[in-house]
Amino acid sequence: MEQDDPDEALTELRERRLGALELLQVAAGSGLAAYAVWALLLQPGFRRVPLRLQVPYVGASVRQVEHVLSLLKGRSGKLVDLGSGDGRIVLAAHKCGLRPAVGYELNPWLVGLARLHAWRAGCAGSVSYHREDLWKASLRDCHNVSVFLAPSVLPLLESKLQVELPEGARVVSGRFPLPTWQPVAVVGEGLDRVWAYDIHNGSTSVPRAPDPQAG
Repeated sequence: MEQDDPDEALTELRERRLGALELLQVAAGSGLAAYAVWALLLQPGFRRVPLRLQVPYVGASVRQVEHVLSLLKGRSGKLVDLGSGDGRIVLAAHKCGLRPAVGYELNPWLVGLARLHAWRAGCAGSVSYHREDLWKASLRDCHNVSVFLAPSVLPLLESKLQVELPEGARVVSGRFPLPTWQPVAVVGEGLDRVWAYDIHNGSTSVPRAPDPQAG
């Protein structure tokens, strides 16, 4: 399997043209300028999150959600989406039988948007969205984890997942692979690529092999 280059994926992400709905979601993700000032100056909880652990929001595409669900097909148990944004993955997972389905998101605008989507889908009482720092969320009873996070936080996330996830848990990472874990399955291309990793005996299946072309 070829080594994936996060720099190329980031370049593709910057160059991808956004539609009207995506622009609206990005605006909600940033919280607009007023929210950014409020969060920076007035909200102590947000300020306590180190800058290197803050993750910008870019909503998952329809294809990305489809790929996540394909890698979780046939599984059961609790699903947690870390950095759940507008809640689309949590909602889709619930409809596919992964229950309970829970999202953790620090941005209150996005938590509100996620709850609105759940209400419109008739699932308001069936899915949960928590305004909580994903780094503080316990994963000890979680058998399925979805993440769409920036490459800079993935090494630390590996440590959290390794310590907390139970035997047989599956982690699905979108856009960027976990840096040192070997995936058991990969679907999609470019920014729509999604990787699946399994936990066995307190560790991942196989460590990622070093790049033979690395100097």
